This record gives sequence, C-alpha cells and structure tokens, in this order.
Amino acid sequence: MHYISTNTLEFNTISEIISENKKLALSDEAKNKIISCREYLEKKIAAHGEPIYGINTGFGSLCDVLIPDEDLEQLQKNLVMSHACGTGDEVPQEIVKLMLLLKIQSLSYGKSGVQLTTVQRLIDFYNLDILPVVYQQGSLGASGDLAPLAHLSLPLIGMGEVNFNGKKQLAEVVLKQLNTQPVQLKSKEGLALLNGTQFMSAYGVWCILQSKKLSDNADSISTISLEAFDCRIDPFKEHIHTIRPHKGQIQTAENIRKLLEGSELIKQHKQHVQDPYSFRCIPQVHGASKDVIEYAANVFLTEINSVTDNPTIFPEENEILSGGNFHGQPLALALDFLAIALAELGNISERRTYQLVAGLRGLPKFLVAKPGLNSGFMIPQYTAASIVSQNKQLCTPASIDSIVSSNGQEDHVSMGANAATKCFKVAENVQRILAIELMNAAQALEFRRPLKSSPAIENIISAYRKEVKFLEVDEIMYPEINKSVKFLKSSMFSH
Repeated sequence: MHYISTNTLEFNTISEIISENKKLALSDEAKNKIISCREYLEKKIAAHGEPIYGINTGFGSLCDVLIPDEDLEQLQKNLVMSHACGTGDEVPQEIVKLMLLLKIQSLSYGKSGVQLTTVQRLIDFYNLDILPVVYQQGSLGASGDLAPLAHLSLPLIGMGEVNFNGKKQLAEVVLKQLNTQPVQLKSKEGLALLNGTQFMSAYGVWCILQSKKLSDNADSISTISLEAFDCRIDPFKEHIHTIRPHKGQIQTAENIRKLLEGSELIKQHKQHVQDPYSFRCIPQVHGASKDVIEYAANVFLTEINSVTDNPTIFPEENEILSGGNFHGQPLALALDFLAIALAELGNISERRTYQLVAGLRGLPKFLVAKPGLNSGFMIPQYTAASIVSQNKQLCTPASIDSIVSSNGQEDHVSMGANAATKCFKVAENVQRILAIELMNAAQALEFRRPLKSSPAIENIISAYRKEVKFLEVDEIMYPEINKSVKFLKSSMFSH
C-alpha cells in the first residue's frame, strides 16, 4: 500500500508502486486538507461574493459570463463533456495509470476544492485497474491537458469508455457491474479535474524512467561493441575525464571501466592508434545525454509534486487565485530536450553498428561466413538507420510553436502534449536501435574467440544467447530483433 500524502513523490517510489502493483490510499493528512479546502469553498460560494473564475463563471473567453447558483453543478458536468475532444491513437494504459496517480497526488494537497469522494473514486479506478480510454491528440499543453483529462474524468460521471478486465467497455456498464453510482460533480470540481498537467507529466515520468534504463543499456551495449571492435582503453581512463569534469561524462567512463574489469580483449596489444568517434567519444556523448536526463528529471520531480489546476484555493490566506500553473512550458522544453538527448544515444549506437558490419579489424563483412551468399547483418543496420532518421524528424521542437485559442484569451500555449508523445516515440525507437546494436555486437564478439571479455560482459552475452542465437547462415531477422528488444526490457539485462 502507498499512502498519498504531501511528502515528495520520488521517481523510485513511482517505480516501486508500478513494479510491485501497490494499491493507493489517502493519508489522514491528505484527507483533512481536501475536506478543509472543500468546506472553505462552499462557505465562500454561499457568501455570494464577487465572481470567481470557473466556479460561478464560464470558462476561457467566457470568463465574464456569470452562472446562477442552481446551475453550478451542471456547469461542471457540461465542462467535462464538452472538453472530451481527444482523437488519434489511444494513450497506452500504463500512461493512463500514471495519469490517475499524478492527478490524485495533485488533488491531495487541498488547494483544488474537490470533494473527498471524487478523489476516492479516482483511487478506486487506480486500484481496480479501471483505466479510462484517453486519446493522444487534443491538448495544447497550456490550460493544462484539457482534452485528455476530460477523457480521464468522463468515467467518474458514468460516461466515456474504460479498459477493464482486458477489454474496452462503456464506463456506465462497468459502474453498474460494480454497483457504483457516478460521482455528482459539485462547483469547481470539473475544472479541478481538467486543469492540470497530468497528461504531459505522466508521459514525462514514463520517459524519465525509461531514459535511465536506456542510458544504462547504452553504456553496457557500447562496451560489448568496443570489445568486439577491438578498441583501446585509453579514452576511458579516469584522468582524461577529470580535466573536463562533466558529471555524465565521468559517470559513463566509470561505468565502462567497471564493465571491462577482467577483460582479456581490452588488454591485448592494439594495431591501431585511435578508434572512431562512435567508440572513442562514448563518455562524452552518452554523458551529455545523462546530464540532460538529470535536468529533465528535476523538472518533472518538481511538477509531479505541484498543484497545477486553476483557480487555486488558499483557505489559510482567504484567497482564491486565478493564475497559470497549468501552463506546460517547463515540461515542453524539458521533453524536447530529453527527446534530443535520447535520440543521440540512438544516433551514436547506429554508427557503432555500421562500423561492426563494415569488415574492419579482422571482422568478416556483415558478420557472417561466406558474405555474398549470405547477407548476414547487412539489413539490420538499414533498419537502425531508418529509425535514427525518424528520430531526427521527431526531435523538431514542439515547444517553439504556439497557436492562439479561446478567442485570444489563451494566446500562448506550450504544445507540451505534442512534445510528450514525440518523446515517448523517440524512447521506444532508441530501445529498438540499441537492441539492433546488441545483436551485432554479440555476433561480432564471437569472432574474437578464444579471447574473452570481462565477467560482466560475458554474463550479459550468456544470458542473451539463451534468447538470441549466433547466426551461422542467413535466417529471418525480424524475430531476432524482437527477441533482442524483449531482452532489453527484461530484468536479465543488467550490470
């Protein structure tokens, strides 16, 4: 069980919640804050004071339209229905579950004015794996993630669709099966649910967690490649990095030195004086990506522990403030930067694959006997190159764009949602590129026998060979690529 509280939600905690399939519950502190904020809001509305945006007014450019008290609940229901305008591909269910977690966390701070029952219903959805059907397209990433969060919220009021028990179903049907009534949204609640950055944030959290794994994988796979290509140890020695002490660069060189401990191959005499950049500059390139991953992680760590809806309620200060905490600019910039950093891990990986199949340094062309009769590993490099090219296109920044909306009231937007879905795709692509490099590196390493690499590398190869065999002659390659991708996703791949 994980108790939602006002304590900082860390990435390792999220990873544990996901991997251990922990259930969620509200801490007493969170319950009290939610209840106190709701009570304050109801008293404020009952006092019939000045118009309060989104509570007794319309939304966006309709903010000057006053809404009668008897229509306040209908206003919130109308908001959720009218904003559910998502389209395109469905958001992966693991991302939807993260959206639920992060929305619950944000509402737990007691600044949003929602009912306790509303937050509890979100927790029920999470714990029972009732995952709303959300679509990838529709958010400008500025008034929060309006369209995606509307789809996330529809099932609360018995509308929309959910994925439950392995199939897509109408939310209304699932609630009836569970003998559960839809939530009756009260004043401000629809706006609290829809205003927020949980779509961008969920994608960002997934990309950060994946990025850390990809960075580690890239170090390990590149080490196998440099052993297979008979590279020198010199570029990885500690003192060359202490005179250019970028944190990620130092860490990468250290990782590779540890991976090479006990290697026979790295110690043998080399005929060449230098190695190509794709090998020699691994610490500098991988390290730069590590530094960007750390930057992006800090941005998202702040975001997922923030209140991002609007207006925001401050009972202690007796204020309800309309601001712009839902604007996704910090996330959009970080996601664009992260996508570029990940793409570079794939870019340099493909270059190492290219070197391995080129017939250099005693390796056979395309890493197979009788090249010509056999094409060997010729075309997996084509595949990697194709994916690298797509990543370059996906890395065009979304955050530099803005389109006016809501009759000019929302005149600058972040496009962070597009940055998020692009970054997700880049991360998936990089995993495939690295899997192809691993196929080539493992194949090439066999031509260095009987010499052995380090125990760490040999353990990786031994585990890998249980899934992907050495290629003697031409065979259908795509199943081997898929097995390699699966291997990278597994717990077996570690150092």
